[in-house]
Amino acid sequence: MGFIGCMGNLDDALLADAERLLRAALAEDLGAPDPQQLSADADITSAAVIPADATFSGVITARQPCVVAGLPFACATFRLLSEEACFMPTTVDGMKVPAGYILAHVRGPARALLAAERTALNLLQHLSGIATRTRAFIEAMGETQARLLDTRKTIPGLRRLEKYATQKGGAHNHRFGLHDAILIKDNHIAVASSVAEAVRRAKAAGHAQVEVECDTLEQVKEALKAGATRVLLDNMDTDTLKQAVALARGKAETEASGGITLENIAEVAATGVDYISVGSALTLSAPAIDIGLDWHTT
Repeated sequence: MGFIGCMGNLDDALLADAERLLRAALAEDLGAPDPQQLSADADITSAAVIPADATFSGVITARQPCVVAGLPFACATFRLLSEEACFMPTTVDGMKVPAGYILAHVRGPARALLAAERTALNLLQHLSGIATRTRAFIEAMGETQARLLDTRKTIPGLRRLEKYATQKGGAHNHRFGLHDAILIKDNHIAVASSVAEAVRRAKAAGHAQVEVECDTLEQVKEALKAGATRVLLDNMDTDTLKQAVALARGKAETEASGGITLENIAEVAATGVDYISVGSALTLSAPAIDIGLDWHTT
């Protein structure tokens, strides 16, 4: 099966990021100077107390309710240390499971599985935490046409995997980085001298889709007149959001951002905005899920 075999239909960019990250994480734990040369024998505890030919099996269990994310990456972690590792998931990413649910069975060379255990669990716990937190926001929105977006507020180096996890929680991905979409923010506007001038320059550079961050209704009007295709309504109260939505209707998409919480997201969604973006609460500060690996000798 190998590393790629764990990944199903994941896209090439995510595969590349996942392998880079997993190799670097394993190399860090094993003290390997070259992430391309990984050996479970670098785990000095297992090398000292576990026979080289020992085989163990175990189960990965969610110890609290969660939305699962990261099973393919957990599988790949074990497989990077042993092609003989067998990872058998009992669910799929995006599923909501109760406490005590067995997520996967793992079997293979004991030294390799023990060496990969912490890296695999760390990532599974973190990504499941993001997916679980994202699902909570989705459910709090209630019946609405608005779509939840993530942001660039991610742990450096983990962005593609964290955005994968928000998708599994039910969100949509905002731009991946600075290279794939125009978003004119307050500091861009300050340097360019005005909303209109910033939009004009973006259009002149050949960008048809231009999003502009707006703090006031006057900025919304200026952005719309200049030809913005989406206005990001930053830290506006619900009454102002409703007015901004009315101004933009039929002219540009609307996105509410800033100060969005589980307690107020339903009210924000009810204003009629097309999108609601949530940053740190989905990714940087999502609490990790308690997930464990319990071993059983075969």
